[in-house]
Amino acid sequence: MRPFDEHFEVVVVGAGHAGCEAAMAAARMGLKTALYTLNVDLIAQMSCNPAVGGIAKGHLVREVDALGGIMGEITDAVGIQFRLLNTSRGPAVWSPRAQCCKQAYRLKMREVLELQGNLKIKQAEVVDVIVETLAVRCSSFACSDDDGDCRSERSEQSEVANGERRTANDVASVQRPATGDRIIRGILLRDGRRVSADVVIITTGTFLNGLIHCGEQQYPAGRSGEPAAVLLGEALKKLGLRGCRLKTGTPPRLDGRTIDWARFEQQPGDVDPTPFSFRTRRVAHHDSQVPCYIAFTTEETHRIIRENVHRSPMYSGQIHSTGPRYCPSIEDKIVKFPDKLTHQLFLEPEGLNTHEIYVNGMSTSLPIDVQLAILKSIPGLESAEMMRPGYAIEYDSIDPTELKRTLETKKIAGLFLAGQINGTSGYEEAACQGIMAGINAALKVKKEPPLVLDRTEAYTAILIDDLISKGTKEPYRMFTSRAEFRLHLRIDNADRRLTPHGRRVGLISDEAWAEFEAKQQRLEGIRSVLEQTKLTGVMASQIPVACFAAGETGRAAPPRQANTGLDGGPGALDLDGRGRPSLREQDLSSAIGQPLAQLLKRPEITIEQLAAVLRDLVPRFFERNSFANSASSAVDLSAVDSAPVHLSSEIRNELKSVETEIKYAGYLDQQQRAIDRLKKAEQRRIPDWFDYRAVSGLSREMQEKLGKVVPQTLGQASRIPGVTPAAVSLINVYIEIQARRREQAAAL
Repeated sequence: MRPFDEHFEVVVVGAGHAGCEAAMAAARMGLKTALYTLNVDLIAQMSCNPAVGGIAKGHLVREVDALGGIMGEITDAVGIQFRLLNTSRGPAVWSPRAQCCKQAYRLKMREVLELQGNLKIKQAEVVDVIVETLAVRCSSFACSDDDGDCRSERSEQSEVANGERRTANDVASVQRPATGDRIIRGILLRDGRRVSADVVIITTGTFLNGLIHCGEQQYPAGRSGEPAAVLLGEALKKLGLRGCRLKTGTPPRLDGRTIDWARFEQQPGDVDPTPFSFRTRRVAHHDSQVPCYIAFTTEETHRIIRENVHRSPMYSGQIHSTGPRYCPSIEDKIVKFPDKLTHQLFLEPEGLNTHEIYVNGMSTSLPIDVQLAILKSIPGLESAEMMRPGYAIEYDSIDPTELKRTLETKKIAGLFLAGQINGTSGYEEAACQGIMAGINAALKVKKEPPLVLDRTEAYTAILIDDLISKGTKEPYRMFTSRAEFRLHLRIDNADRRLTPHGRRVGLISDEAWAEFEAKQQRLEGIRSVLEQTKLTGVMASQIPVACFAAGETGRAAPPRQANTGLDGGPGALDLDGRGRPSLREQDLSSAIGQPLAQLLKRPEITIEQLAAVLRDLVPRFFERNSFANSASSAVDLSAVDSAPVHLSSEIRNELKSVETEIKYAGYLDQQQRAIDRLKKAEQRRIPDWFDYRAVSGLSREMQEKLGKVVPQTLGQASRIPGVTPAAVSLINVYIEIQARRREQAAAL
């Protein structure tokens, strides 16, 4: 048996967003870790849009940060524009987004990785994994199942089939043993070196057998200008892991010096940005944000695409794999939505030290000449020069139903997968898988219990549960609508939900933990003051009737007229972003004697309006307003109060978190009861008389599948492909409703 050249406890293959989080987590947990990449200069490369966050994606980044990950802190350091999205809706769907400096992001990530103890960065191509086939012996102890199936049993000397360790290619040439009797032992590099590892995490993104398409041209690549991982892709297939072929794409990049910017609507960042990381006080480019711009396609654009759509690899038959449903190419938009006369595009800078502009919304694989014609059909881009063309890329992924909840493969012990290899799309989806794979790989080496999150406590858990339970036939993207109880999964409480988990596994430092505990005490203190302090006439006079109310965005809303409510602001009562009740005329005289918390439950009252009162009641809470003297870094209420209250983003966000808990307390309690019921109902039986057609909210597709299978329990129903957790929740509720109706009918 050939000896190993080097040994690590954890080996991570691929230094994208999943790989970086996985490697950092394992190293911070004290394990000797190696991160292998094809090019150390392209660590954490933003292959597509140099942006982090967005709808639901921002939630994932907040959760990664709460667990002890690094994506949020890196983004705060290199972000060049920050916006909080969806603030016209309820706080459940508020999501942060940041445009990043593409070059600075990868440089900062590399810097952080290189400074981390226990972590070695290696540039080499991994071409195979080394697995050990254990001897199968049947004994009364090995046969743990009722049906007497034999399980693998390993002696202290590590019995190996035929007395040797094999690579995936070797394993494929012999009869494959029963599931569960193979274990990872290391990796094989292209130069012949063998690296021993207790666990291996593969995070190869789009590199497995990657094939780029641009018009009629196609060539192997992991992404533009980088080689594909062909040998490793073939090796994983030979391990017996089911796979599928997926597709994604990217738009062209333009030279910003050739764009007529005066023709486009400017989209600035927030005045006082909300950081991604709970440990960031103020983003690095707070006062030097750059704008993005909004553009639109024209009838001429659509004509050009329709006349050339046959040249698109997606429609010519050149591409056979499935692309992302929720990030369609521009040609897909024109074909599938022929009634739309225009489509929105965003012109976004790729960094502070480059003129390169990303055309968000124009992902395409059309030939280069067609791409140029499309660009010139858009007002303001007639003279624009294309620096890089758009392209589509096909790549191999592994069926995520091959994975356990820890992201370890079921067939090979110690082999973990994370990121796009599991069928997801996006940096954020990759990062949350990366940190979970890194944590659980490290816990496995330490022989400690795994960290498995419940889907009622994190979007990360929802993503993993969806993948391993249902699989995916297209790149999976996270949405807030995938959560059954999203009011509990907000961006402001991600630390309260997940930081204790991060602390338990060793990713939260003593300093960060002390800050977390201090924050929770502050929030509890503010809530206690609001609940115990009753409104007086003096206090009422301090509450502005007309003010510049700003939510967590830091944007100033239009001033209100006296005795009116705040129309459409983030303080408006809205359970889930599905519509607001009408606002009442403000009348504080009737609230005299009521607790401030009761006043705050009014839709027209926001926490900012109570800031002056709270400043007098708990002055120490506002002493942390270190940036309040800067007019550009805080919400200024001086227009309505002789003693102005400046709220920095840190203070404001903590106050908004308390406001949400109070304003939506009834809904939160209701959802908590539903969460408890749903957990208990996982084994609940579905009556034979249950009528799925009578369940309002179930799609016809789900009604047909449920009616065909006729599941006996809610657990069985949840495992039917296409039946969402939200549907199971509906069934659970309607079992009670239909039961009451049957009882009422029987009583007549």
